[in-house]
Amino acid sequence: MFRNYLKIAIRNLVKNKVYSFINIIGLSAGMAVAILIGLWMWDELSFNKYHQNYDRIVRVMQHVTNNGEVQTWPNTPLPLAEELRKSYGSDFKHVTVSQDAYSILSYGEKKFSKKGAYFEPQITEMLTLKMLKGTRNGLQNPNAILLSESVAKAFFGEADPLDKIMRIDNQADVKVTGVYEDLPHNSEFHDLTFIAPWQLYYYNNEWVRTMADPWRPNAFHIYAQLIPNADAATVSHKIKDAKLNKVNKELAKKKPEVFLHPMSQWHLYSDFKNGFNTGGKIQYVWLFGISGLFVLLLACINFMNLSTARSEKRAKEVGIRKAVGSVRAQIVYQFFFESLLMVFCSFGFALLLAQLLLPFFNSVADKTMSIPWSNPLFWATGLGFSLLCGLVAGSYPAFYLSSFQPLKILKGTFRAGRWAALPRKVLVTIQFTVSVTLIIGTIIVFRQVKFAQNRPMGYNSNGLVVLPMYTSEIHTHFDAVKRDLTKSGAITEMAEAGSPPTENYSSTSTIEWKDKDPNLSVDFQTIAISFDYGKTIGWSFKEGRDFSKEFSTDSSGLILNEAAVKFMGLKNPVGETIKWYGTSNKVIGVVKDMIVQSPFQQVKPSIYHLAPYPGGVIIVKINPLTSAGKALSEVETVFKKFNPSQPFEYQFVDEEYAKKFDNEERIGKLATFFAILAIFISCLGIFGLASFIAEQRTKEIGIRKVLGASVTNLWQMLSKDFVILVIISCVISAPIAYYFLQEWLQKYTYRTEISGWIFAVAGVGALLITLLTVSFQAIKAALMNPVKSLKTE
Repeated sequence: MFRNYLKIAIRNLVKNKVYSFINIIGLSAGMAVAILIGLWMWDELSFNKYHQNYDRIVRVMQHVTNNGEVQTWPNTPLPLAEELRKSYGSDFKHVTVSQDAYSILSYGEKKFSKKGAYFEPQITEMLTLKMLKGTRNGLQNPNAILLSESVAKAFFGEADPLDKIMRIDNQADVKVTGVYEDLPHNSEFHDLTFIAPWQLYYYNNEWVRTMADPWRPNAFHIYAQLIPNADAATVSHKIKDAKLNKVNKELAKKKPEVFLHPMSQWHLYSDFKNGFNTGGKIQYVWLFGISGLFVLLLACINFMNLSTARSEKRAKEVGIRKAVGSVRAQIVYQFFFESLLMVFCSFGFALLLAQLLLPFFNSVADKTMSIPWSNPLFWATGLGFSLLCGLVAGSYPAFYLSSFQPLKILKGTFRAGRWAALPRKVLVTIQFTVSVTLIIGTIIVFRQVKFAQNRPMGYNSNGLVVLPMYTSEIHTHFDAVKRDLTKSGAITEMAEAGSPPTENYSSTSTIEWKDKDPNLSVDFQTIAISFDYGKTIGWSFKEGRDFSKEFSTDSSGLILNEAAVKFMGLKNPVGETIKWYGTSNKVIGVVKDMIVQSPFQQVKPSIYHLAPYPGGVIIVKINPLTSAGKALSEVETVFKKFNPSQPFEYQFVDEEYAKKFDNEERIGKLATFFAILAIFISCLGIFGLASFIAEQRTKEIGIRKVLGASVTNLWQMLSKDFVILVIISCVISAPIAYYFLQEWLQKYTYRTEISGWIFAVAGVGALLITLLTVSFQAIKAALMNPVKSLKTE
C-alpha cells in the first residue's frame, strides 16, 4: 500500500510540473524563512546563556531624577559595591566593581589596542570562563592579566603565553596568568578580549584614590551574583536606598534608587522610561517571529489553494477509485501522503536555501549563526514542523476531495458549487493583507531612518577624523604635531577633546544659575575641549563667540548649547554667571544644538569648557585638497614620531555617526527581506491560480472571442477577481499597519509621520504586482486560437 501511495504521488508531481514547482518553491521559501527566523530567535533568546550563572548574575543600576524626569543609569559610584557587601552581603555570593577599558597591550615589538575591562578576581567564577590555560584564580595577583584565546594567539602564536610579561598602556608590566575561550557573539561580554585586576586600575589612576566625594562620580559598573533561591526583585527592594542613605543633601535631591537588573533581561529588556522597564529588543523577537510565521503561512495557503482549485481535475480519479472499492480513509491517506511528500521535498530545498542565504542574513542581522547540522533537537524540530505543515496544508484538500460522490462524478453531473471558490478567495485576501502590511512597515521604517538622517547634525562631519589617545605624548607635543601636519598639507585644523563628537563620556549635576529652583536636580553633559575645537568641527554660533587664546579669562569661560539655554530659561545667556563646583564661570557663547548621542532623541543640555588636562581624543580636519589616504598616512607618520608606543587608530566621524542608525536600518533590511518573500510567495500562488482559471475557462474564452471579445476584454475578465481581492486586502491592512507602526514610532522622540500616500503607494504597488503576475496567463489564454479552445474537452 505504501508503494502504491508513493507511485501515485510521484506520478502526480511529474504530471503537474508547473503546480508542483510552484508548491515546492513556495513552501521551500517559506520554510527557509522559518529556519532563519528560528535560528535568529534562538540566538536572541539564548543571549548570555553561555554563562552557567546566567540566572543569578545581575547588574547594579540606579534610577535618578534629573532635569524633571527619571533617568536610568547603568553606572554607579565606587563605594556602593562595599556598601552592598557590608550591609546586604547575605543576599550576594559575589559583588565586583568593573571599569571598561580600551588599552594598548604590548609584547616585544607587537602592540595592539584591545577592548577589555578591569575586574575584581571573583568575576572569573561569576562568568564561568572556560580556561584553556591557567586557572580562574589568575587575577589574585594585582599585576596579572587574563587574555582571550584570539588575543593570546595574536601575540604569541602557538607558543605558551603563561608567565609571559606584557605591558599595558605603557604604564605597568603584567604577567599572563591565564587564557580563556573567546566568549560567543551572543554574550554581553563577547568583546572582552582581556581582563586585568581592579587593583591595577585603582593604583594606576590617582583620581580614583583621591576623589573628594567618592559617592558623587557615577563612573563604574557593579556586577553581582545572587545566592541560590534569592529573588532579584526582592533584593532590589531591600537595597533601593543603599545610595540615598549615604549621599549628601545635594545628591539626595536626585532621589537615587538602586536596583538589580538580571542578566536574563540585559539584552531583550534593556529600555527604561521614567523609571520603568519598557521592554527593548524583545519586541523585535516577537515581530520577526510573527513575520516569519506569516511568510510560512502564505506558502501553506498556496498549497491549499492550488490543491483545492484543481479538485475538479482529480474528481474523476476519486470517483473511479471509490467505484472499485476504495474507502474514504484510503483516499485521505493518499492525499496526505502526497502533501507530506511535497512538504519533505520542500524541507530539503529549504535547508539548501537557508544555507545559501545564511551569510547574507548574518550580515544583515549582525549575527554569527550557523545551521546546527549535528543537533538532534534541530532535526526533531525541523522534521516535526514539516510533518505538522504537511498535515495542516494537506488537511483541507484530503478531506474535501475524498468527500466527492462517485455516482455524480462518473455521470458528469458533479460541480464544485458556487461557494467552492470562497475559501480560496479568503486565503488570497489573507496573503495580500500580510504582504501589503509588510510593505507599509518597510516604507515607514526607512522613512524614520531617513527622517533622522536628514536632521541637522549641528556641525560639519566631512573630513573629520577622530584618533583615540591612550597616553599623553601627543598632548605634550600638541603644538609641534599640529604645526607639522598643517605644514605638510594633510590637515587644516586640529583639536583635543574629552570625547568624540558622536559620544559623550561626562556629565555634571553641580550647576547653579540665576533663578534656578533650589529643589531641582539637573544633569548636564560636559565636554572638555581645547582651543580651535569649534573651528575643527565647524560648529555654528547663535550668540557670543568661541574660545580664544587672546582672552586669558576664557580658562573659566563656558559655551552652552541651545538646549541648555532653553532649560535654564536664560533670555540673555552671554555674560551670565554660572557656578560649577562652586566656582563662578562666565558664559561667552551659545552654539546651535549638535547631535551627540541618539539622532532619534532630543539633544541634551550641554556645557563646553577648556580642558586643563589631556583629552581622550584628537580630532583632525583633513585638507579637502588632499586624498584621505595620503592625509592619514602623513598623520600616522607624525603621530608615530611623537608617540611610537601607540598603535595608529582612527575613525571617520561621518562613519561613526552612520552607525547610530544601524539598528533601525537592520530592522528595515529584515522587513524588506520578509516583504519581498511574502510578495514572491503570494505571486507564486496567484500565478498558479490564474493559470488554473485560464485553463478551466478555455472554452468560455474561445466562445467570447468568436463573438467578438477583444484581448483587452478577456484580460479584464480574468484579472477582475484578483484585483478586487487585492483592494480588499489593502483596506484591511491599512488600519492594522497604522496601529502597530504608530506604537513602534512612539519610542522615538524625534519621529516621522505616517502619511496617507504610504498606504496608497503600498496598495498601488500590490495591484501592479498582481496585474503583472496575472497578465501573463490572462493574455496567453486570450491570444489562444478559438478553434483549438472550442475543441478542448
